[in-house]
Amino acid sequence: MNRLHSALLAAGVVLAGLSAPAFAQGEAAPSAAEAGISPAPIEGAAPGSAPESAKGAEAAVGGASEHGGEHATPHYPLKKPAYVDWSFAGPFGHWDLGQLQRGLKVYKEVCSTCHSMNLVSFRNLEALGYSEDQVRALAAEYQITDPAPNAQGESFQRPGIPSDRLPSPYPNPEAAAAALGGAHPPDLSLIAKARAVERGFPNFVFDIFTQYAEAGPDYIHALLTGYGEPVPENVTVQPGTYYNPHFISGPALAMPAPLSEGAVSYDDGAPTTVEQYSRDVTAFLMWTAEPHLVERKATGFVVMIFLIGFAIMLYLVKNRVWASTPH
Repeated sequence: MNRLHSALLAAGVVLAGLSAPAFAQGEAAPSAAEAGISPAPIEGAAPGSAPESAKGAEAAVGGASEHGGEHATPHYPLKKPAYVDWSFAGPFGHWDLGQLQRGLKVYKEVCSTCHSMNLVSFRNLEALGYSEDQVRALAAEYQITDPAPNAQGESFQRPGIPSDRLPSPYPNPEAAAAALGGAHPPDLSLIAKARAVERGFPNFVFDIFTQYAEAGPDYIHALLTGYGEPVPENVTVQPGTYYNPHFISGPALAMPAPLSEGAVSYDDGAPTTVEQYSRDVTAFLMWTAEPHLVERKATGFVVMIFLIGFAIMLYLVKNRVWASTPH
């Protein structure tokens, strides 16, 4: 077989030489790639493997990327978010109602000027510790466009009721993009579950046992507190954007720093700092994304206790049934 393979290769080279056109004296012959001739595979090389010169180029590119060379491809975010100690973390996590109420206030006074929350109804806020009358009064502060037209077939606005959802600051996404320089702010109802930085191997394996599910809140907190850092020399920030090394899609984003010291006043005496604001509104966004998180964890804990007890019972029954049977 090897001899036949060598003979076929030799015949191909001879035929290629006979069919190749003659070139004038001093004129360079085209390369094999220009002539349409595929180079003979190197003996012992894997099918489809690149020639040594190409391998060297690939190694050079890989080395530049690995060591952060001039032409290295950046990986975002430039800084991974730090792990924050949340009250709702772990298998025994719980909501801090005071923190959730402060987060709602930060959303109302800061975030709601640009971002919508179309999946949250006013009546859902009773889970944060508000009474029915408080929820009704909160809903009445907003003017809602009634989905049903009046007797004249015209749309009209009315005070909100508990069954209404939190209104958007803009009538449609196109109006939001036009008002904000072409950038449409995302809806925040599920943002804590929709945005997260991959932890990679082996962290995601450990997460099965530690019940880590706070990648989204960690990312939001890092993003809100990541403004103001100096821009590195090798990073280009486009006009109209703001550098933030924690942004997951690039070195900068169109949203300026939304939080500032003393922007929101708290009634319970909590610190009015950017760090506190970001923690509170992030916890609130986690609640809107998964309002039944605490109930789910409690149910899961009961189920695990049942499964462990059921397994022990099956083992004892099996030993009892087969105790008199010789093995």
